Amino acid sequence: MKIKLSGILIVLLFLNTMVLPGQNKQPADYVDPMIGTSNSRWMLYPGPSMPFGMVKLSPDNQEQAWKAGYEYTIENIAGFSHLHSWTMGGLLTMPITGALVTNPGSVSSPTAGWTSGYRSRFKHENEEASPGYYSVLLHDYNIQVELTTTLRTGFQRYTFPEAQEAYILFDLEFPTEYGFEVLDANIKKVSNTEIEGYVKQRSTSYNEYTVHFVAKVDRPFESLGSWKGEVVQRNIREVSGDGDMGVFMQYSTDEREIINLKTGISLVSIEQARKNLEEETAQFGWDFDIVQANAYNTWNDLLSKIEVEGGTETDRVKFYTNLYRSYSARTIWSDVDGKYVDMYENVQQLEDPSSPVYGADAFWNTFWNLNPLWTLVNPDIANSWVMSFMEIYDKGGWLPKGPTGIEYSGIMVASHQIPLMVSAYQKGIRNYDVDRMYEAIKHNQMVQGRPHPGGGYVGNESLQDYLDFGYVPTESRSKYGMGQISNTLEYAYDDWTVAQLAKALGKEQDYNHFMDRASFYKNAFDVSVGYVRPRHADGSWMQNFSPYSSRGFVEGNSWQYTWFVPHDVQGLINLMGISEFNNRLEEGFENSSQSNFNATDDRFADYPINHGNQPNMQAAYLFNYSGKPWLTQKWVREIMENYYSADPYDGWLGDEDQGQMGAWYVMSAMGLFEMRGGAAVRPVYEIGSPVFDKITIHLNTDYYPAEKFVIEARNNSKENVYIQSATLDGEPLEKPWFYHSQLVDGGSLILEMGPEPNRQWGSDPEDVPPSMSRDSDR
Repeated sequence: MKIKLSGILIVLLFLNTMVLPGQNKQPADYVDPMIGTSNSRWMLYPGPSMPFGMVKLSPDNQEQAWKAGYEYTIENIAGFSHLHSWTMGGLLTMPITGALVTNPGSVSSPTAGWTSGYRSRFKHENEEASPGYYSVLLHDYNIQVELTTTLRTGFQRYTFPEAQEAYILFDLEFPTEYGFEVLDANIKKVSNTEIEGYVKQRSTSYNEYTVHFVAKVDRPFESLGSWKGEVVQRNIREVSGDGDMGVFMQYSTDEREIINLKTGISLVSIEQARKNLEEETAQFGWDFDIVQANAYNTWNDLLSKIEVEGGTETDRVKFYTNLYRSYSARTIWSDVDGKYVDMYENVQQLEDPSSPVYGADAFWNTFWNLNPLWTLVNPDIANSWVMSFMEIYDKGGWLPKGPTGIEYSGIMVASHQIPLMVSAYQKGIRNYDVDRMYEAIKHNQMVQGRPHPGGGYVGNESLQDYLDFGYVPTESRSKYGMGQISNTLEYAYDDWTVAQLAKALGKEQDYNHFMDRASFYKNAFDVSVGYVRPRHADGSWMQNFSPYSSRGFVEGNSWQYTWFVPHDVQGLINLMGISEFNNRLEEGFENSSQSNFNATDDRFADYPINHGNQPNMQAAYLFNYSGKPWLTQKWVREIMENYYSADPYDGWLGDEDQGQMGAWYVMSAMGLFEMRGGAAVRPVYEIGSPVFDKITIHLNTDYYPAEKFVIEARNNSKENVYIQSATLDGEPLEKPWFYHSQLVDGGSLILEMGPEPNRQWGSDPEDVPPSMSRDSDR
């Protein structure tokens, strides 16, 4: 029986979402989840979720391959799976009609009824995606599929044709980006409208997890069946097994008959999945439209924290879609009541369920994108991330760098969750045990990394060699093989952030220790060639050097990594010489503009500027430090215009890695950047070239003293990208930077723009932003 909410509530919810002719569009109306989906990874999905949602319910159409998931150029769909998190997937559903088929079949032969499987063709003109909603017409079955979600529950509405045989499939093993195997599964029929079960899965060598679920339909199914491999059974009450298996609900349907399906998920237990389902959907009953409206409003409230005026329609689509992506990929893994499963597979209880435990890929260089965005616009979210890191530390003894499913992964270089934690503290975001946080951070940077008894790897793999030699020598081995110079540079940056926290806390001895280590980057710089260069344990440099060699570097080359000194750009200028610094950097941008600043086909080592991957995303802002801020203004606009697009084919030419490309665009489109990641005792914002005429940032007054800060770019256009003059809170601003405290105190930054550079503005040596080698207090 369909449960209806009051008509008044329905009207009130939809008044918030309707856009009538002549009315202004809401921020959420500019979001296009299809952007970039022909160059997408598993976490870049077009289907609905809530911010950081556990359930990311989305269509899948690729077969097992790197970047499996949804590919825009493949015009068929294999089903709709509930999880799209890094290394994690689970529970694919698919409605079909006609003869029962339990294999998805091949991408190349999707016609229903063939031996190719249960895939269906579709047309993009019959597909729609927006925040909190996705719909598609499955051509081969004439079934309309609509998807929406709460935080931990997927809600699907299927509109069937007349069919004597109609099925809803639940496939437990299917292609994902990293792949997974079903180790053990059990599904039970609870009633003719409900099933429950679990699937124990293993993905990668360190991530073993169990997806528990409760699925309910609003129309009783006639029977429940199952398959294991090629063996099909009908009229079952329970099925167990491993490997390729699933269940199906059988129906006969009338023309335009609607069947609603809602599925609660938990990593803890079936009981918890049911609790997530019931508590998150109780107020909505079976009304799909109200669930969709709730999801839309949640997203719109979040996106409305930044208002933009001016720019083109495409600029606004790019801005709000990139803002949306900054919150859609990483994942809450704790349940509605705060229960979660730790790295030892033990069930834990959060003291405050409203501050959840998160999972994610590594925070590799998020100090240039996500960290500044979250701490500025959503300090409450930044605080929750710090609390999540500390919860994992308390249970496992180490901070996580990529806590997929609350497991230690050890993925990527260094421990860049630390800059996020330090930045939060330096910006006054401190609703946690500060002393305990410092203890966790210092432990991570002082104790050699190692395999963790709960699985995965913790800490820094090459830390002891780094401390012994003052750099990581080529003889040092890790799972990233030849990433020794990457480790040296990135460890040094993290050490600087720890030093800044120690200074803020009055820990002078620790401050001096970590500041000394922050200078270790100099030990990797060969002045004879002017680049960072792999170095042996005996102090000699690796022979046969080329700036475009990838030996010693993770996903990059010497040309790119030579610029990786976020905390001490002035120190790098001193080593390189300012003329070489500027000339080399400008030449790199000119050459890379031909490839739209991306290393195509993931050939990271073959290019100079590579905005499409993490190590080089700061490059355009380096000119602010070298007396040529007009080149920062030029190149950030070029990147925003040419690297980023608003179509499915090349939204992000490189890896939009869990919101990082999106957050860079958002901050840069507002004209802001943080080279040092906001980790200094007094964080600063560097100024670029805003895309919009006016940006209003609504501040959280629980953390910051003012309600808003306004950025105006007067006489702004696609041609007028250069700053002629600036004022901050009515006073002339001659420097291309200002303090975070000046922003959160409220007021305005007003930039006068023009078509030609003003080479005097912000170009004097004393105008450059703070840097370790020029800070009077280090």
